[in-house]
Amino acid sequence: MEKVEERNQTPIVEFILLGFGNGPELQPLLSLVFLAIYFVTVAGNLLIIVLVVADRHLHIPMYYFVGNLSVLEICYTSAILPRLLASLLTGDRTVSVKSCIVQIYLFGTISASECLLLTAISYDRYLAICHPLHYAVLMNGQVCAWLVAGCWISGFLGCTIVNIFMSQLQFCGSQEIDHFFCDFSPTIKLSCDDTRTLELVTFIIAALGALVPCLLTLVSYVCIITAILRISSNIGRQKAFSTCSSHLTVVTIYYGTLITIYVFPTANAPAILNKLFSVFYTVLNPMINPIIYCLRNKEVNESLRKAVMKLSAFRQRHRM
Repeated sequence: MEKVEERNQTPIVEFILLGFGNGPELQPLLSLVFLAIYFVTVAGNLLIIVLVVADRHLHIPMYYFVGNLSVLEICYTSAILPRLLASLLTGDRTVSVKSCIVQIYLFGTISASECLLLTAISYDRYLAICHPLHYAVLMNGQVCAWLVAGCWISGFLGCTIVNIFMSQLQFCGSQEIDHFFCDFSPTIKLSCDDTRTLELVTFIIAALGALVPCLLTLVSYVCIITAILRISSNIGRQKAFSTCSSHLTVVTIYYGTLITIYVFPTANAPAILNKLFSVFYTVLNPMINPIIYCLRNKEVNESLRKAVMKLSAFRQRHRM
């Protein structure tokens, strides 16, 4: 209750996102950079979705999951970047309390769903490499649909519970959030209510939604690498590893940045350093994932090549 007594009890209805500072010379540059990132992210992930839907050779479980991952990445970046771009272009950094809670909710739901989906992909790769003879039976269309639906529903339900608690909070005192989006920790610090129950509930849900999937993914790749090392021929090992190298790269980057931001103690780190790590996690990751899947995946590259050839042939026919 000490927290309540120390603060001005006048409820506030909007926050001020401090973003990247007040330097007017940086605003146009940052606007261009984030606009370019947003365009590349949406275009790249849309390209993956179109290729997966249009090319029947990609109608397999692995690319069904990758297509859904691209949908998540578009939603992920759209939950953060449009609001950031609006504040950079207009200079208006205010955001209502309700809008801030909605952004936290969307960000949390998509993050939790992505953790679970990456685990589903690692399970798919585990079955493909460690149990290839039973793969078609164990990973059929119905199982894929249930796994994807489970990822979305679990992320939605977990964050809904947190959102119910958070929507009951009152905020007073300082309006400033030293971040470029409404993240959970810096926002609840501005509450004039006792947030211990909310923090405990959030910790339990985050552990179930992030730590458990991370451990399951790690176990899957231990089994996968062990199985690959048992393959006698170098060509066989390379072929087996190539089927999961893209996903392993994405998982490493995703959990690496996630752990750096939310697990390692960063309380004494400069605020700008925390923001830079958050930019990598929330903005750059969704952009580089489709690039990784395109550059490191022969099937996607081949599908893209065929699509470009068909488009070129279509344009030539119309010119004639």
